[in-house]
Amino acid sequence: MIKTGTLSPKNLPKTYTDLVHHFPPRVIRDEVDYTNTTEVVNALAGLKLNREQEDYLDTLAALVEAYDRETLEPLAELSPSEAVKALLAEAGHPNEYLAELLGVDRSTAFKLLKGTRNLTADHIRKLSDRFHVSADLFLNKTRG
Repeated sequence: MIKTGTLSPKNLPKTYTDLVHHFPPRVIRDEVDYTNTTEVVNALAGLKLNREQEDYLDTLAALVEAYDRETLEPLAELSPSEAVKALLAEAGHPNEYLAELLGVDRSTAFKLLKGTRNLTADHIRKLSDRFHVSADLFLNKTRG
């Protein structure tokens, strides 16, 4: 496994095959895969890379983009409360986790999930950070 905190041009594998040996590109199926892959992409993106390293980065980036398209674009059609419910379910968290995540009581979390109370800027920031999604996902949308 590539240790992203210690990546530098000096210790980065030079060939595509060696990179694959350290972190094999795989279809992203869940949030853990997504987080691991985006950490590698972000670490590589800041380095001067040779052609094989660039090809490897492009492969990982394509996997991340495919996962984003598959999971995030459908979320954009949902109301903020529906998007929160979908993200919790996808991550395998019960609805009660929202209270813990946002630092609110269960009653407030229930109202947020039901859509009878709006998310605050602080809630949106915490949700965006936790689920690695755009804050726009949680803004009220006018349905046309």
